[in-house]
Amino acid sequence: MVLLLLAAPKTASQKVPAEWRTHAEISDYRSTPRHAETLEYSRRLANHSPLVTYGSIGKSPEGREIPLLIAAADGNFDPDSARKAGKAVVLVQAGIHSGESDGKDAGLALFRDIAVTGSARGLLRNTVILFIPIYNVDGHEMFGKFNRINQNGPEESGFRANSANQNLNRDYMKADNPETRAWLGLWNEWKPDFFIDCHVTDGADYRYNITWEYARHEEAPESLKAWMAEHFESKVVPEVEQRGHLLSPYLQFADRSDPTKGIFTFIATPRFATGYTPLRNRAGLLIEAHSLKAYKPRVLGTYDLLKEMIEEIGLEKASLFKANSAADEAAAARGGKNSAPFPLALSIVREPNKSFDLKGLAISYSDSAASGAKRIVYGPELKDVTIPWFDGTTVSKSVVAPDFYIVPPQWLDVIDRLQAHGVAFSRLENETRIEVESYTFKDPKWATSPFEGRITLRAEAVPVKEFRVFPKGSVVVPVAQEASAVAIHLLEPDAPDSLFYWGFFNAIFESKEYAETYALEELAEKMLANDPTVKREFEEMLKDESFANDPRRRLAYFYERSGYKERTGVYPVGRVFGTQIAISGRNR
Repeated sequence: MVLLLLAAPKTASQKVPAEWRTHAEISDYRSTPRHAETLEYSRRLANHSPLVTYGSIGKSPEGREIPLLIAAADGNFDPDSARKAGKAVVLVQAGIHSGESDGKDAGLALFRDIAVTGSARGLLRNTVILFIPIYNVDGHEMFGKFNRINQNGPEESGFRANSANQNLNRDYMKADNPETRAWLGLWNEWKPDFFIDCHVTDGADYRYNITWEYARHEEAPESLKAWMAEHFESKVVPEVEQRGHLLSPYLQFADRSDPTKGIFTFIATPRFATGYTPLRNRAGLLIEAHSLKAYKPRVLGTYDLLKEMIEEIGLEKASLFKANSAADEAAAARGGKNSAPFPLALSIVREPNKSFDLKGLAISYSDSAASGAKRIVYGPELKDVTIPWFDGTTVSKSVVAPDFYIVPPQWLDVIDRLQAHGVAFSRLENETRIEVESYTFKDPKWATSPFEGRITLRAEAVPVKEFRVFPKGSVVVPVAQEASAVAIHLLEPDAPDSLFYWGFFNAIFESKEYAETYALEELAEKMLANDPTVKREFEEMLKDESFANDPRRRLAYFYERSGYKERTGVYPVGRVFGTQIAISGRNR
């Protein structure tokens, strides 16, 4: 590990009364506060200043409050008053991986400088700030010094997963955890204009103390990408660097043992926070402080990036509102035969399309007595090197979205997820026979080990068009709505975080009836006597010795060609194009 001294960053605030120094500041950034200490400091801020309120978005499985601080001027502490006042709503989240506490300590200092010192009070002229200092509160209290082997401080911190051993930053689509449900409820209530997610990297060593990323490819609305390029990359990043930090895009090395081989772009699928918010037509900024830097420059870098980003949002709120409205309007215009293909999955182009000037360290290699392999050793000499940047993507899966999806009412978990995500839907007034497009599946393969508590599934989707009867109460999801991208990603089985992938439809592959041997023998005799085609095919198959010597396979041949065989592997969700459907009132 190489410790580098950056140009001295400016402190979070220059004059802080002793009683308002944060836990991190008091300890000279050796430690971070526990859950109870964080709540106590948050409540003190709210009690001290009319600019801050304290609340909770919900409770964890172990019963802990998930805290929410709101900073607002003029009493704009609810979505309606914030909108009427023309304020941009910014949601800042920290501690989804609760061992990564930088965002918590930076955010507490920022709220202190809004409510107490006043050095950041100007942020509230044009914004309302929602701040979750600890999202994964149960994981946070699995406190210890052995939770973050790749991280240089604080001395003790929380754990990556929650108390159910779920990584909450993989749960945004399947929404299995109460923490995720609480977050979705907050989002549906406020519909923020901008989202910031605070993390800490793992990976290689280099000179940057802060890295960043946002959805920059086909997965994000064009208006949001353009706004981020103009206002974040061109304005905020240089301003934060002027404050003594060194920033870069999130560094995902092609070969961690040799950084000179280049970096890959990062594509966050919707299971991640900053992959999810573009589906809700909002930009999501990922802050990744560099884990090998000391805790103080990481926290101060996160503080300054938060402050400068929120200030730019306030100054440029009109253009941000315009970009968000354009994304909402594009989402509400989706669906139907004439709509453009919707990108479901992206792949990184394996040829570099640009170069990157890496502010790195000299590297050398030594023989490791422990592993027996070559060990990479960084620095201490500084080294700048131009490396390949694989920043191009291609759409690997896409779909023409229908006008409607229809979900039969018995798929309760699926409907529950649509509701949790704020997807608008209605219900069929009566049993309805309708022509739909859907899928059958070939070659299903389930994962051999669990991933985030589920056995995931991949299969080849084969399009079918047929008439189906849907029961009264079936859910009808119009694609032409602001949450269209969420609905498509949930209900299209080829999407990387679809409910199909996460195992919500595993039951469609199960056969429930079975045939006794005596019944199959009688069935086979009748089919051989009455169906010349079956008889001819069967006799041809008997030429295969393995088939001929296997009684079960021989009888199965007849069962599979009879009307008794169950139809398995049929996707129950219908895709409807251009049809008027009799529906009852809208639901959420």
